[in-house]
Amino acid sequence: MTILPAIDLKDGKAVRLSKGLMDSAKIYSDEPWQVAKRFEELGSEWLHLVDLNGAFAGEPKNLEQIKKIRENCNLKLELGGGIRDEETIKMYLKLGIDRLILGSIAVKDPQFVKDMAKKYPIVVGIDAINGMVAVEGWGEVSDMKATDLAKEFANAGVEAIICTDVGRDGMLSGVNIGFTLDIARASGVETIASGGLKDIEDIKKLIDAGADGTIVGKAFYEGTLDLEEAFRLVKG
Repeated sequence: MTILPAIDLKDGKAVRLSKGLMDSAKIYSDEPWQVAKRFEELGSEWLHLVDLNGAFAGEPKNLEQIKKIRENCNLKLELGGGIRDEETIKMYLKLGIDRLILGSIAVKDPQFVKDMAKKYPIVVGIDAINGMVAVEGWGEVSDMKATDLAKEFANAGVEAIICTDVGRDGMLSGVNIGFTLDIARASGVETIASGGLKDIEDIKKLIDAGADGTIVGKAFYEGTLDLEEAFRLVKG
């Protein structure tokens, strides 16, 4: 199982939100690249990056910090937030981002995502509130079931699906393993759990359930998860 520590960028700072609400942002670092470096020191291979301002604006908004992170660490980077067209994808790949997360656009234009997945390393972000897909930085809930959206990307060539239970995100309330496995079954694609991970027990449960990966955010920042121990556990 892959553990992907997360940095959410808002106004150039590393923050965490609760339930995706922008006004709930708690700042953890004014220098996100230093946090990325720390993840690398702890043994991470991947970093999950989200441009929160970009997710709401529909275009890149934390470019300077993203460049700084890329320049200062050797982690593999996946990035989401406000990526809506091919030019943005190409720009980020040129910057050295390893794969890109398409979220809102996956609901509104799934064919675009399939076309991009044929050419570039693409991950689909499926964010759900009560099982229904949330879009536009979680500001809107659509009338589509998350599992139906997952089915749309079976055999589409996407590298992975990241599924977030928005109600648990940043709440340290435990990861929604059932939801993650439902998405994995519906898509047949590598599926990464996101939202609510609290401690080493959650990591053990995910491993036991056969999950492909998980995002670690607030559990690291608030000290409820020893990330080094988690990496040791998944590496066996």
